[in-house]
Amino acid sequence: MAIPEQNSTEPTIDKGHRERPIKLLTFGLLFLVPASLLLSLSVGTLTIPIESVLASIVWLDSSHAINTVVNDIRLPRSILAGLIGGILAICGAACQGLFRNPLADPSLIGVTAGASAGAAVAIYAASNVIFFSGIYGLSLVSLSAFTGGVIAVTGVYMLATDKTGTSVATMLLAGIAITAIAGALTSFIEYFADNENLRRISLWRMGGLEGANSIRVNLAIIVSFAVFALLPRYSSALNALLLGESEARHLGISVQAVKLKLIMIIALGVGVSVALAGSIAFVGLVVPHIIRLIVGPNHRYLLPLSALGGAALLLLADSIARTLFAPIELPVGLVTALLGAPFFISLLSTRKHFGMET
Repeated sequence: MAIPEQNSTEPTIDKGHRERPIKLLTFGLLFLVPASLLLSLSVGTLTIPIESVLASIVWLDSSHAINTVVNDIRLPRSILAGLIGGILAICGAACQGLFRNPLADPSLIGVTAGASAGAAVAIYAASNVIFFSGIYGLSLVSLSAFTGGVIAVTGVYMLATDKTGTSVATMLLAGIAITAIAGALTSFIEYFADNENLRRISLWRMGGLEGANSIRVNLAIIVSFAVFALLPRYSSALNALLLGESEARHLGISVQAVKLKLIMIIALGVGVSVALAGSIAFVGLVVPHIIRLIVGPNHRYLLPLSALGGAALLLLADSIARTLFAPIELPVGLVTALLGAPFFISLLSTRKHFGMET
């Protein structure tokens, strides 16, 4: 596959006046992510001073109780939150470039709905049909959610692909159809589920990080490493696709191969994220769009900055979810929607004033 050099398409989409916002946003996010991590380790039912958190992390003077809370309970959860937020956001940015629509998100290819249906099947089956706890520290619900997401994406790709290639427009329509089918299956299961299983399904669909453990964190690290390493390699291809598929082919892009690989990477990242933490709304939509409003559509900057923004957003959302009504814990997906939607609306209403059109 021939991919042009990074600067081959930049003259048409990257303006000089973007340089200062890019630098400011980069430095801001590089500060915000570790600050959000420290905050998430500090707050909760038990508030721990920042200096005690730092002492516990670097194995300096700290009590055994604080070490246990910070390193065994909160740190795995915070790492998982940051990684999943970054994965969802960078996959959302790639999905928006693939569909050439700044309001697209990974749910358009059916992976979220398919994973939700798979999780619902597992929750119902585990208590009514079979008894199985999972493998390698992953629950049956997580495994079934990932399987459901893979099945959904495979169905979308097969429907959108023929001998002439893969149509992005047909993929969008196929994603809507598969999402509707998966949603109907989930609703069908909910209709026959008892009250306990119905609540479990509902809570899972709202997203949550309470199941964080070393196995899930290690899996998230592996998948995030793959996603963060692979997607930026396609920044020039995504830039070229913004001009149209025929123009991208003239620039030497193997459009069909790029689309297939992008779909596979997005499906892997989002499928694993949904399997590990449930359905977390809005991160894959709002973060890339906000970053694009500030720095422009150049994926050379948009992809890594979206990953940083997604990590910071989910870390902050999880901190709020654990503290707002402590000791009651809110679903983190509910918090991301409540935080993201108003901020998103305010940015959309003011973007012309600041000259930040997409």
